[in-house]
Amino acid sequence: MESGRPGATPSEPPSSSAGHRAGAPDRLPAGPAALVGVLGLGAGLAVGHLVAGVLGPNASPFLAVGNTAIDLAPAPVKEFAIRTFGTHDKLVLIGGMGVVLLGLAVVAGLLSRRGPRPGTVFAVVLGAVGVAAVWSRPDLGPVDLLAPVAALVVGVVVFRWLHAVAVRRGARVGDGASAEGVEGAAVDGAAVDGSPAGAGTGRRRFLVMSAGVAVGAGVAGTGGQLLAGRGDTGGSAVGLGPLTPATPAPPIPAGADFAPLGTPSFITSNSDFYRVDTALSVPRVRVENWALRLHGGVDREVVLGYADIRDMPLVERTVTITCVSNEVGGEYVSTSNFIGVPLRDVLERAGVKPGADQLFSTSVDGWTCGTPVADVLDRGLLAIGMNGEPLPIEHGFPARLVVPGLYGYVSATKWVVDLELNRFDDKQAYWLERGWAQRAPIKTQSRIDAPSPFTTVPAGSVTVAGIAYAQQRGIGKVEVRADGGPWRTAELGTEVNLATWRMWRVELDLGPGEHTVECRATDRTGATQPEARVAPTPDGATGWHSTQFTVG
Repeated sequence: MESGRPGATPSEPPSSSAGHRAGAPDRLPAGPAALVGVLGLGAGLAVGHLVAGVLGPNASPFLAVGNTAIDLAPAPVKEFAIRTFGTHDKLVLIGGMGVVLLGLAVVAGLLSRRGPRPGTVFAVVLGAVGVAAVWSRPDLGPVDLLAPVAALVVGVVVFRWLHAVAVRRGARVGDGASAEGVEGAAVDGAAVDGSPAGAGTGRRRFLVMSAGVAVGAGVAGTGGQLLAGRGDTGGSAVGLGPLTPATPAPPIPAGADFAPLGTPSFITSNSDFYRVDTALSVPRVRVENWALRLHGGVDREVVLGYADIRDMPLVERTVTITCVSNEVGGEYVSTSNFIGVPLRDVLERAGVKPGADQLFSTSVDGWTCGTPVADVLDRGLLAIGMNGEPLPIEHGFPARLVVPGLYGYVSATKWVVDLELNRFDDKQAYWLERGWAQRAPIKTQSRIDAPSPFTTVPAGSVTVAGIAYAQQRGIGKVEVRADGGPWRTAELGTEVNLATWRMWRVELDLGPGEHTVECRATDRTGATQPEARVAPTPDGATGWHSTQFTVG
């Protein structure tokens, strides 16, 4: 019969199906398309990181964008990050950036199922952002643009190449192709589902090539990390040998802390010293490459090398540093024996002219700080050592500023390379531009360290212990009360100097059950820590610290 088409072969597809496939544009399946987007991004970032390993770690487009994001973030966002994530805020930022970029790469890949143009545009835009970020960084120069440019080129090339491989090797499906049929079966060169008989082999080739790109990206990224560490300052620091001050700090007297009762030890170890800064990648500066420029309101501009500082008479001072981001009861306060040269002696090398009221200091990564000149000349220190060792990398090696009595954002520039004498009206430093106070003396504070919050302590006499600080004024007394009752005066630890914290303890007779204990400090001027809670912005937090625990 005519309708039975007796001459047709079993392999001949229905004409309607053939016509549909002939006229429909091909498109990649969602999985391969997303994979192409992710691998293009990963290859670009990895090569950018590799090139940055040769030029300098901060030239990595990923880190440059992250550092720029930190600088552009509004102050409330920064405060939230520090308050919520503490010293892990940078890891959270890096992780968040990674998740966002991964999501964008997947979307770019999915938008490129019918052609590579959307993903190409995405790669170019992302590369341009990396170029702009590197260009805008104060610690990077024109040659550092090679890193983001390499990332852009490699990202585009890898994306388009993998996309072409995916299409050419059969990692695609027709718009209306059926997914039904017997897997692997083929008749006359065509699978039952209508895809080419070699599609399985083609897909395997695509996956092998994709795996190769992934491995290559991993090797490039790891290589960049290793290259970045090749100039590690650790060896540079070790080669310096011990730092022996001509004027050592007095020994810490007995009774200065109550560590067995739960307070910190009086001297904070280098590994435990708090760290809060804006550096996404810790600057690494070798002593042979470091120089400090003195200029501005001086008689003559001077550039000092590390040996110049090391050869000056070194002094050792025990100082407590406090971060302005510290909430009431916060942990961003630590004490160290800093070794260095009085800033007065350093500045005298250039000759200080009258009239300047600000020492404007700049870090190697471009961060800036403004410190009152009067405080600098009175007690400022250019520190090169910490607890008998050269400064740790994360705490400012080779040199940093330490000016006791002022919050760190106006007194503690790490990796310092530039000192300019000027007036506060001339320039605004990093945090002043973001609404923080110009002069920031540390406020009188106290904190309860023991018992820990929400713990259970044995019945009987309960020891409450903690710290207090009012740098440059000194602590006169600490008072403690339980459950809103009368204040009890605590026993103070032995005073070391006015620039450091002071430990305290008190015995309370508390019955079984839950209790709330509060503390307040009074400094040597008679000013008492106020009860009202005030946030750190713009010049430091205030309020009484309290803790709750249960007596068993």
